[in-house]
Amino acid sequence: MPIPPLPPALFAMNPVHLPEIFPPRLMARLKELVRIDSTLAVQDFTAPAARAALAEAEVLITGWGCPHIGEAALATAPRLRTVLHAAGSVRSLLGEGFWERGLTASSAVQANALPVAEYTIATILLAGKDAFGLRERFRAEHVYPAPAQYARVGNLGRRIGVIGASRVGRRVLHLLRAFDLSVTLYDPYVSETEAASLGVMPLPLDELLRTSDIVSLHAPDIPQTYRMLDRERLALIPDGGVLINTSRGALIDPEALTEELVSGRIGAVLDVTEPEPLPADSPLYQLPNVFLTPHIAGSLGNELERLGRTVVNELERLATGLPPAHRVHRTDLATSA
Repeated sequence: MPIPPLPPALFAMNPVHLPEIFPPRLMARLKELVRIDSTLAVQDFTAPAARAALAEAEVLITGWGCPHIGEAALATAPRLRTVLHAAGSVRSLLGEGFWERGLTASSAVQANALPVAEYTIATILLAGKDAFGLRERFRAEHVYPAPAQYARVGNLGRRIGVIGASRVGRRVLHLLRAFDLSVTLYDPYVSETEAASLGVMPLPLDELLRTSDIVSLHAPDIPQTYRMLDRERLALIPDGGVLINTSRGALIDPEALTEELVSGRIGAVLDVTEPEPLPADSPLYQLPNVFLTPHIAGSLGNELERLGRTVVNELERLATGLPPAHRVHRTDLATSA
């Protein structure tokens, strides 16, 4: 019996990411599953080479830098069956026509959640030790703090409030179980029974903010969460509390947050901001109570290979007639990132 031909596929992403997402051994595995030109990664579906490849492609392997897959692109891709996204959210990537045609999408959002959760856990523990503030004082004064300055330092029973049981939020909750912390959760879509299975106490948002030493934000960027931490809610965080944001800057009122941080009443660990990046004259760059990083919590460097592995694993499932393990459904997009 003749071996059936491999399905044709096309990369649609910024080509700078290809070598890290699909290093040589993983690219070799990929080419055992699809027929693909590893030298072609398109960022413009109207380019002649892209149009020719799209006309044949059954699988589109997408990533950061992929153009929107709307009606025009779909019209040139009559054989397309599946989009495998080697990154996170596909909300802005896929147009309505994609879902109307009944096509299948899969995302590596679960793989990307792990490094974000790891970053979050690291910053929670460091914030609990006041490592960021003590480092700044040590740099300025060059002496060890007096014992009295350690009175509020430590992670024994530290109260952690997690906002959002997203993929990242759930991974954070799982990792937090290894530590002697008191953890609460706000998520309007999680029942008390499910919260118990996650090992946390569910609380209304305002109560969580009032009772947490450290607040970690993991809600999706959807209309319902826009500015969910406004001036009134930021004021609920106790004096000396720390706000960690690895989600999206739009979830917090930036002016109110800046005022709170400039006052020194609370601290923050911000991997995302609004705007992003902050303007050069933003006071947040210089504040000793702010730990600011350039959107590094998600997959970077050698972590990108996890995203490629997810795509290859999905192709292996499809080749054996199984559905994608990380399929995205249209209904998911209303409440997920």
